[in-house]
Amino acid sequence: MSETSTARRVRKTPEERRAELAAAAREIALEEGLDAVTLRAVARRVGVAPGLVAHYTDGMETLVADAFGALVSAELAELTALIAAVDDPAARIGVLLETLLDGSRTDITLVWVQAWGLGAHAEALAARVRSEMDDWQRVLAAEVGRGMDAGVFAPGDADATAWHLLAIIDGLNAHSLVRWGAQPDRRGLAQRAVAGLLGIAPERLRT
Repeated sequence: MSETSTARRVRKTPEERRAELAAAAREIALEEGLDAVTLRAVARRVGVAPGLVAHYTDGMETLVADAFGALVSAELAELTALIAAVDDPAARIGVLLETLLDGSRTDITLVWVQAWGLGAHAEALAARVRSEMDDWQRVLAAEVGRGMDAGVFAPGDADATAWHLLAIIDGLNAHSLVRWGAQPDRRGLAQRAVAGLLGIAPERLRT
């Protein structure tokens, strides 16, 4: 028997198969959008029958929600690591804006935008969206609070300011998906708006 034939007969454990299907769902979401994560698309990506996907998952709604959650939580972990390397509170917010608005994250922006829309009719996804947004807000609120405590930012409600920051970032990135009008300098727009919220000069946020 050839090595190839032997390899084909190796059965994957349920854990390995679930991990493979989850990875396929994440890949599809990044390459084609969250709405492209379907039973048949995942099966095609892995090279198995659709019935096998159904057997090893808790339903497509859960698979989509998990793909979304894994992608956006990984992005948050990446961002947290980047800003942790900077000491100045204003510079940390500047790194955050530079990273999220540099135009290189269209794939994850589409995942977010579609999750908001699809979540209106899929409770598992909606719950995951709320949870992930809460995590992002907590990280931003901690950064804003850090600057307020250090006297770098104007005093205020760190939680509310964090939600406002998210709205600015998400709104500018969402608009960029369809390139409405002349493509604006998203970072410049955000720096001016965020500087006003924090009570500092926009130059403090430029990295």
